[in-house]
Amino acid sequence: MTTQESKRRAEELITKFQFERVLNQDEAGRRITLYGQADSQPALLILERAPFPDADEYLSVLPASLRSITNLGNNDIYSWSLASGGPVLRDDEGDKFADLKISVICPCTDKHVKKHSRQGYRFVTETPAIYRDRVRPFMQAGREEGRLNWVYNIIEGRKEVEDVIYRTPLGRDGDEGFLMLPNLHWDRKTIEALHLLGIVERRDIWSLRDLRKKHIPWLRHMKAKLVDATVKTYPQIDVDQLKLFCHYHPTYYHFHIHVVHVMLEATSTQSMGKAIGLDSIIEQLDSMAGDEETGMDSISLGYTVGEASDLWTEIFKPLENSDTASQPR
Repeated sequence: MTTQESKRRAEELITKFQFERVLNQDEAGRRITLYGQADSQPALLILERAPFPDADEYLSVLPASLRSITNLGNNDIYSWSLASGGPVLRDDEGDKFADLKISVICPCTDKHVKKHSRQGYRFVTETPAIYRDRVRPFMQAGREEGRLNWVYNIIEGRKEVEDVIYRTPLGRDGDEGFLMLPNLHWDRKTIEALHLLGIVERRDIWSLRDLRKKHIPWLRHMKAKLVDATVKTYPQIDVDQLKLFCHYHPTYYHFHIHVVHVMLEATSTQSMGKAIGLDSIIEQLDSMAGDEETGMDSISLGYTVGEASDLWTEIFKPLENSDTASQPR
């Protein structure tokens, strides 16, 4: 399948989507996840309102172009309304300024449905023993299900080559090779919403749990390179406008670093119990007693888990009333 055919198929999946039910909607009303079918396969359609374009030609006609205005209430000088908008400037241009960002997962799995469904959360503490005996095997099982193929396609230059902002030549630096490219959720235009991913080439580091004191020089080198490449690619950004962090648990078990603008809205993915600053990880390793093999697998980590997640149902819920598990809070 050619690149153009692949793009056309991806676009057609959106129009073929047949809605069945709503899985989730954020409190701000900017993002909604729908479950349905596309090409007779289960699919998720994730709709997210994009940032407003800052072009004068758009903003100058926006107020007058709003449609279906419905007032929800008013108080003195304040009023609240709903409206539909988005001007089409010329018939031959179509919808030049999109006001929705769309993600499609097709075919989706039960794990995707669980992840994107509204659910309760628990705060748990993963001790070194729980990590060793239960979580590590859980990670390994996930890696063996082929969920990392898309990551390997990027690393090996088979996919998204044109999106890579920085990379060390493939294979040249051995265990220290890595690359950086935009996160799929970033619109690649709104600088204050910048979100990049630094992905390592090596496959033996699944998460921050695999980091050891011997990795400190590599982590510092990688941080410097990621920051330098970001400010060179986007010169309107200063070094102190960037945050670097890792997720625990990450969405996929291949070590990667998030690089975001400090103004990016701090959603749950940046909250305590999910995001851990790269500098904090380095400092934690540096302050540990022990030899070069001492690492993050020797400490307890607290984080939140969804009640529909396999981490909760397969590991922490069965341990909930035992002496080895932390009590949910």
